[in-house]
Amino acid sequence: MSASFFRNIGFIVLCCMLWIQAGAQTYTIRGKVYNSETKEPLPFVPVLIKGTTTGMSTDFDGNFSITTDKLGDSLVAVYVGYQRLAKPILRGQNQEVNMPLVLEGVNLMEVVVKAGENPAWRIIRNVISHKEKNNRKRLGAYQYESYNKVEFDLNRISKEMRERKIFKPIQFVFDNVDSVNSGERPSLPIFITETLSDFYYRTDPKLKKEVIKANKITGIENTSITQVMGDMYQNINVYDNNLIIFEKDFVSPISDNGFFYYKYYLEDSLFIGSTRCYQIRFKPKRAQELCFSGNMWISDTTWAVKRLEMSIPKDANINFINAASVVQEFNQVDSTWMLSKDRLVIDFAMNQKQVGVYGRKTTSYTDFVINQPKEVKFYEFGDKIVVEDSANTKSEEFWQQHRHDSLTEREQKIYHMIDTIKTLPIYKTWVDIFTLFVSGYKEVNNFEIGPYFNLLSYNKIEGPRLRFGGRTSSKFSRWYELNGYVAYGFQDEKWKYSLGFKTFITKKPHRQLVGMTYRSDYEILGQSQNGFSQDNLFASFFRTSPLRNLTRVDYTYAWYEREWLDGLTTKITLANRIMTPLGGAKYLYYRNDGSIGDKGRIKNTEVRLNVRFAYKEKYVSGDFTRISLGTRWPVVQLNYAKSLQNAFEGEYDYQKFVINVDDRVRFSSILGYTDYTLEAGKIWGAVPYPLMELHGGNETYVYDYMSYNMMKYYEFASDQYASVGVYHHFEGLLFNKIPLLRKLKWREVVTCKSLWGSVSDQNRKTLIFPSTLRALDNGPYMEASAGIENIFKVFRIDALWRMTYQRPKASDNFGVKVGFQLSF
Repeated sequence: MSASFFRNIGFIVLCCMLWIQAGAQTYTIRGKVYNSETKEPLPFVPVLIKGTTTGMSTDFDGNFSITTDKLGDSLVAVYVGYQRLAKPILRGQNQEVNMPLVLEGVNLMEVVVKAGENPAWRIIRNVISHKEKNNRKRLGAYQYESYNKVEFDLNRISKEMRERKIFKPIQFVFDNVDSVNSGERPSLPIFITETLSDFYYRTDPKLKKEVIKANKITGIENTSITQVMGDMYQNINVYDNNLIIFEKDFVSPISDNGFFYYKYYLEDSLFIGSTRCYQIRFKPKRAQELCFSGNMWISDTTWAVKRLEMSIPKDANINFINAASVVQEFNQVDSTWMLSKDRLVIDFAMNQKQVGVYGRKTTSYTDFVINQPKEVKFYEFGDKIVVEDSANTKSEEFWQQHRHDSLTEREQKIYHMIDTIKTLPIYKTWVDIFTLFVSGYKEVNNFEIGPYFNLLSYNKIEGPRLRFGGRTSSKFSRWYELNGYVAYGFQDEKWKYSLGFKTFITKKPHRQLVGMTYRSDYEILGQSQNGFSQDNLFASFFRTSPLRNLTRVDYTYAWYEREWLDGLTTKITLANRIMTPLGGAKYLYYRNDGSIGDKGRIKNTEVRLNVRFAYKEKYVSGDFTRISLGTRWPVVQLNYAKSLQNAFEGEYDYQKFVINVDDRVRFSSILGYTDYTLEAGKIWGAVPYPLMELHGGNETYVYDYMSYNMMKYYEFASDQYASVGVYHHFEGLLFNKIPLLRKLKWREVVTCKSLWGSVSDQNRKTLIFPSTLRALDNGPYMEASAGIENIFKVFRIDALWRMTYQRPKASDNFGVKVGFQLSF
């Protein structure tokens, strides 16, 4: 054979080899799978090249990357609860393909098992029986490093709204936000924060501590928020039977009573890494119950949750939340399944069409240490949160080195955009409007004018009343505050006024404050602490009868308050009051002989001690005011007062002691919860009736949970008493079962209040009771109510019955009151 023949054969073989090599060349398809409506990433979704077995599941953030030499014409994503999606791909080329999945809706097909039981039940029973073993709480101790990233955006901002004049100064924001993440209607970033902390836990005794090492906040100026952006107050443990989210009791899908609340379906078995898992789909058995729907992946050997993806059904009886989802991933650490990644996404809004707030929290956990407890003294008392002094001043280099995950391009833009927005005049306008609505004050340089609801009012004694006042702002000082007001009644032609101050002694590690106030104004004696003041604008319109029984009180008091540890505070007050009755002769202070002493006034000086204990209570603090985030333990208050006879013209010698307990008892997501209040008090010594316990009545059409709503002001007095208030919220137990009412999301509420009291013979003779006032001589006072709350999400209506001490007219023993409340 000629050499040319071999050359030709060699050329053909080489071409074949090159053709084979070209055919075997690999390429990569990258992309993200996300919810088409919320634009949130979907984890654990199988993605395959059509016609092959090549593919992978998305990671925790919904990303996938498939490198292969297999050829296909489309990419397919199939996930329970979503419509199947196929998208075309380019053969053999590196490319990016994003997969927006559309929810199928709630019509899930039932699985009929003809022989034997549902195979998912056996798996769930094993999960429940192994909960204690797999729950990290059974460990003697553990610790880890936590990285939290929280973002809030205004969302559903339509094109028409963006073009309005109010949004013109920030139009650049909408031009720079990635539409894949923010949706077809761009969002407006308003807040983003990162927190890096070390978390410590031990079982015996049960103690927690979190040390926040670094915190970066953009969009809000309140350093106390740092404490609630760590891990201690944002953690959902699926192994708990009930998960408290927004003060609502949701039933865990692996609750001990899960079979009563959930339907379970075995969807698949697969390997996640080296762990073989069962995929279980779950959904609520009944509409509007506080349960979840979603999927979980269960290890087939330890029966632990490996992955979890669940969301709140849209028909759940919860307010201001259009959607909410939780995604968690667990890794095995020293034979214990520890949470390694966690994402919580919530869409807040009045309804699905209005502008709302979109919040997302992503957390990762590393550097686990198991069963190596610290000394008890390390944890200090309760759930201790320590913010290191340098936490808010970390450099960008620090964050680049210590972040568990790098910021996306969009998140980097958000930091810059929020800082830019805060420099615009429109931002200050928005903040002023929000502050006025929430606090009642309008800031003007170093002064805040308000509250606006006290500027104008009306009552029978003063007639029209004008008031002007305010307080110094944070710009003036963050350490001390001056406050005061002047008011004038056009009918009584009298001036009223107040002037005071308060100042911090220390802010860290616990607050210490002192203050002093002098006030000369009219007051309603016999009103609950929660009731409208006499000069409240709204009270002027909602009173059931004209306000005549006012008292002028010249009140001087100085106080010192100290927080000893989280949840425990004491306050010592030295107070002097001079009380002068108004409203006519029947309200004057008559002695037994019919005389009126010392110009008809009462002078009293006393020292008071208040002790308040709320175990594990936390706050978000302003400069002087702070908002409680609540506690799951009873709140106990002790009040002791001792009069100082002859001091500053004090006339009386007595002691008074009061104890008060408030708590909430949670039953289940079906039965709701009960709030209760217990109070008892006693006075030793001779006192006139204005210094006794004048039980709080309510003479308005507005429901007041702290008062006796069917009792009038100045109706009952006691020098020793005990009271019980019980308030049960059914959370829609009945209405959720009625199709026509279900969509309204109304909720049932019932209350009952009882009061026992008496007045000693000595105190009956100190001053003659006016005709409107009496003691509880004929047994307890009782009233009850039944109502509907969550009307239009903010109102409640209560029908009330006066059960004892009934009035002659039957209609006077029944009432209807309206309340306003915001709750999830």
